[in-house]
Amino acid sequence: MKLRAVVTAVGAVAAALVVMSPAQAATAQARGYDHKDPYQTGCGNSARAVRTANINSQLEGKIGTIKLMYSFSCKTNWIEINTITAGYGSITVQNARGTVDTFQFKKGNGGRHWGNMVNGNNICAWGSASVKWGSGMGGQRGSGGTGQACK
Repeated sequence: MKLRAVVTAVGAVAAALVVMSPAQAATAQARGYDHKDPYQTGCGNSARAVRTANINSQLEGKIGTIKLMYSFSCKTNWIEINTITAGYGSITVQNARGTVDTFQFKKGNGGRHWGNMVNGNNICAWGSASVKWGSGMGGQRGSGGTGQACK
């Protein structure tokens, strides 16, 4: 009888340690999407832009837009851009906990590109993009960044 009580008590303690709060579970879920494509995972289905800015070239002016996206179902952030079709470059998103993802994109896709996700559950995030075209020299480049958003 005494052994049974000890086993039951140990089991109850172990179960209490395994149970996570809803906030902890959401954070763990969001971390599981770090560095993954938002559209291949389905996270893009419940997303909206939370910050938007221009991508500017010193010589050409506005060459596109950059958006910090947030998925309500996955609790993640990523960057999407719309720019010139001939543009290529990089998209970076990061959160306040130090998770960074940089995605290299090639020209094409109608100028629409997006990077991978980082955890956005109760964390501030922001992003940037750089775009080049032609040789990338002589003013054939631009950049832009979003402000910080916290969800």
